[in-house]
Amino acid sequence: QVQLVESGGGLVQAGGSLRLSCAASGRIFSINDMGWYRQAPGNQRELVATITRGDRTNYADSVKGRFTISRDNAKNTVYLQMNSLIPEDTAVYYCHANLLPSGYVYWGQGTQVTVSS
Repeated sequence: QVQLVESGGGLVQAGGSLRLSCAASGRIFSINDMGWYRQAPGNQRELVATITRGDRTNYADSVKGRFTISRDNAKNTVYLQMNSLIPEDTAVYYCHANLLPSGYVYWGQGTQVTVSS
């Protein structure tokens, strides 16, 4: 059994910052890609950022230059530093992890981020 637990969401004013964390635990041999998605009310879940085990990163255009993804392989944890937040960033943020060797993707339960104008 593998669990992903997110933390760090909350309410922040526009222009502020938040740091999300997601820790994976359980029967883990190795984790390949990790990342963050988000889903706003009435919208589909969308990619925010991903990071490979070798620290190659990929960002949605809407967050480039404002968000930074990082990971700690020893702790099986992925982070999302969010700066210069805007109301359009309001969503539930979900982390995911692609485990090796199975290739199965696990998801966290989601953490709410609300940016007020």
